[in-house]
Amino acid sequence: MAEERADVVVVGLGPGGEYAAGTLAEAGLDVVGVEAELVGGECPYWGCVPSKMMIRAGNLLAEARRVPALAGDAHVTPDWDRVAGRIREEATDDWNDQVAADRLTAKGGRLVRGRGRLSGPRRVTVGGRTIEARRGVVLATGSRPRIPPVPGLAGTPYWTNRDAMAAKELPTSMLVLGGGAIGVEVAQVYARFTCRVTVVEGQERLLSQEEPEAGELAARALRADGVTVLTGVRARQVSHDGAEFTVLLDGVADPVRAERLLVATGRQVELAGLGVESVGLDPTAGAVPTDGQMRAAEGLWAVGDITGRGAFTHMSMYQAQIAVRDVLGNPGPDADYRALPRVTFTDPEIAAVGLTERQARKQGLRVRTAVVSNADSTRGWIHGPGGEGFLKLVEDADRGVLVGATSAGPAGGELLYGLNVAVHAEVPVERLRHMIYTYPTFHRAVEPALAALR
Repeated sequence: MAEERADVVVVGLGPGGEYAAGTLAEAGLDVVGVEAELVGGECPYWGCVPSKMMIRAGNLLAEARRVPALAGDAHVTPDWDRVAGRIREEATDDWNDQVAADRLTAKGGRLVRGRGRLSGPRRVTVGGRTIEARRGVVLATGSRPRIPPVPGLAGTPYWTNRDAMAAKELPTSMLVLGGGAIGVEVAQVYARFTCRVTVVEGQERLLSQEEPEAGELAARALRADGVTVLTGVRARQVSHDGAEFTVLLDGVADPVRAERLLVATGRQVELAGLGVESVGLDPTAGAVPTDGQMRAAEGLWAVGDITGRGAFTHMSMYQAQIAVRDVLGNPGPDADYRALPRVTFTDPEIAAVGLTERQARKQGLRVRTAVVSNADSTRGWIHGPGGEGFLKLVEDADRGVLVGATSAGPAGGELLYGLNVAVHAEVPVERLRHMIYTYPTFHRAVEPALAALR
């Protein structure tokens, strides 16, 4: 078996891995990046980027329909072919993969195509090649869709998010298993392009990891777009007759039928086959444990989904920055996950940072909360149709700082920034109360929310 050497081997070139490989190469290290699929990973080809293109188009349709004067205008007619064509051109083209690969080599790195696995401390095997890393290895192999063990499902042509993003033709109907962020985003977009959509969620509400108010808002928004929302219901049997799916649901008498079935029940990390046992890690674990500098073992760092800290591009990039700094021997603070931000890009957007009220209470904090409606704000009144939403604050009453917040409404993800700073920097609530809040903006709702904390 041929053996090579490098300073660092990065296994997996998604957002975090690509950043780590490129930055370490720019710093003058001999870097080998290993990738079996497209350089850039899930986000630019099947995740964040194409989904936001779809969402943008769907939101424009919805906004146009809210204006009575344009209700019959031909320009608001859904054009799936145009949207699907743009996604294929901009987000799923192998040309982008080559650009990303060229970017790495231009920085002095080397790209190896194939599936890499650890074969011992500081050793990675790809096909018939083994690369020994003088400084170490960075694992950034991401995650894959979690497919539930529903009888009959495995033998059907179900979709994952990749299929939904790459669809050239709009189905007449679609059943979505899973009411998390991916499920509700895709459901709303497809519904706005006239697909008949049903969402099935096993938990009692959509977006079950977020505030109850967030799940309730998401359900109202989907139903307003014609989506059938079923919560507290699980699929017990799936079949496909060559033309349509039939799904039997627990507690529901009639089967649900649809042309397409999207499985959006979360994502999972697979360590089996990655060779982690060769460095003393458990291949059956659900994630790779790391310390504050992203070290998983001697000469081994892990970043992104594989660490179990959240399947977010921004998490992968954040952790990659820390790992790069540590590889280079530069001091810096440990990873801090107290102010983890996340956004569900439905209309309205549902953004959150830090702890939910339930999570804070579970940690034993003495909690004060406040919820204010967008409709009660001047900007909400000005915005009118499509301006539904709310702002929720969660305070650690003993320390007098915010530990969590949810911003739901138009541009909810953008409004989150100030709340993210407040949670991350532990800005005293009393100090926040004496800020100047711009009029008339959505973020001005923070002021009455602070006053309402109790």
